[in-house]
Amino acid sequence: MCSLLIRLILATIWAACLTMVLRTEAYADPTCAHVNPATGVCVVYVEAPPAPSNPATPEDNGPEDSGSGAACYWDPSKQGVGGPSAGPVPCTSEYGFWSNAYNCYLKLADPQPPAGDPNWQGHEPGDGAVYTCFQPQTSMLVYIWSLDTPEGSGAGPSPRDVAELAVKQMNLSAINIGIAPKPGPDSVGLVGMPVWMWVQSPDEHTFGPITATASAGGMTITATARVLRVTWDMGDGTEVVCERAGTPYLPSYGRKDSPDCGHVYERSSAREPDEAYTVTATSSWVITWSGAGQTGTIRLNGLNRSTQIQIGEAQVLVN
Repeated sequence: MCSLLIRLILATIWAACLTMVLRTEAYADPTCAHVNPATGVCVVYVEAPPAPSNPATPEDNGPEDSGSGAACYWDPSKQGVGGPSAGPVPCTSEYGFWSNAYNCYLKLADPQPPAGDPNWQGHEPGDGAVYTCFQPQTSMLVYIWSLDTPEGSGAGPSPRDVAELAVKQMNLSAINIGIAPKPGPDSVGLVGMPVWMWVQSPDEHTFGPITATASAGGMTITATARVLRVTWDMGDGTEVVCERAGTPYLPSYGRKDSPDCGHVYERSSAREPDEAYTVTATSSWVITWSGAGQTGTIRLNGLNRSTQIQIGEAQVLVN
């Protein structure tokens, strides 16, 4: 506690922060409202009025998580036909089970073609099997030979599953925290003075946008991720929600409030653990994906990073 008080006394030499001028007649005034009984020093307490903080957490006005999508889909580009447009299809029907790889419903041909039939593709009966491949979209029916039973796409990954594979490639991480006053024992903020917060050196991995593509189950999905907002838990029971990366503080800004991401503490951190407030920044990501004739959204929250800042009471000592 003493070490913090000493640093605060030194910090108040930074008189420009308070823009307070002690008039000469005040030195001649024999009346003192607060005298330190141990030192006989007159203590003048200066309280700057707190600036309004950003409002509490608003309702989430971002896009909703849109689910998994359909694992089975029709893609006209695989056959080079003009339509119908790509999109989900039932995974089973009277024509068999849907295969994204073959882009049709597959069913074991019954009866199997006789030996020597061209549909055996040079193989003999019993060496694999012949299947019907029917596309209701084009009314096209063909026969295919396969050594093993082709896999149906209904048991395969959903478009969201493939999108999540793309997200893993992005290596998304929590933001690097920028904050003024700077964390550390040599930097002490003051009650009633503005605190600035921002994303330090934002890049595609910490703030986006970033795009990646993944393939699985006969489908290819492209996903794009970006930060929707950063929620700052200031350690004093206040949350500040910033929908921008924030503005880095420069000494030339003086005592101005941050234009887009700031806070004002109303009490000292002297009674907090380590005599400092723990500030935690949590990113809220929105990932949009498209592919397999479908689109969707994934919400990703919980990537966070923390730091500590010290906040003290402003004091001016007059002998």
